[in-house]
Amino acid sequence: MKLTGYKKTIFRPKCNPKFTSVHCIAHLNEDVSDVLPYLNALFGGAQYFNNPPELLFLHHGKLIKIGAREIAINALRDEEEADRILEWLKGEINKAWENRASITPCYTGKEKPRVIEILKLLPKTNCKKCGQPTCMVFAVQMAEGGRTPDQCPELTEEARAKLNAYLSRFNFD
Repeated sequence: MKLTGYKKTIFRPKCNPKFTSVHCIAHLNEDVSDVLPYLNALFGGAQYFNNPPELLFLHHGKLIKIGAREIAINALRDEEEADRILEWLKGEINKAWENRASITPCYTGKEKPRVIEILKLLPKTNCKKCGQPTCMVFAVQMAEGGRTPDQCPELTEEARAKLNAYLSRFNFD
């Protein structure tokens, strides 16, 4: 068993105490950095960082970061949801470690769309018709999978087709 346990802290974001969601930081009993490339392979190539070793991914709308000695989870409904996710992650970490001989570790993250490539195809009028203050903000959201070309009212059909073709190369799970 790689991970025996953790000590969790649940808190509301200090930047906006009116948020109804909570965040969780779990301080791990053991260093799990050597299992992260195996988890990355199992999770299909999340965002993986080598120095320091960290894995960053979305799971059911939650942003999760696993580091050497810490797990961070955002936008949780309550402490019970944090407990469920932490126990799931503990199981995944231990399963990946136990099966590491049959897993090819992955030391790279999945390819993501480049904001500049998206921005090149946007009208760059900063019209705000999409609900965002600038085309740059819209491009960043699109690169993260939160927006689609159809949500830009000023986009020409030709640019929309090119943007859809570009974005189709990426997996936004």
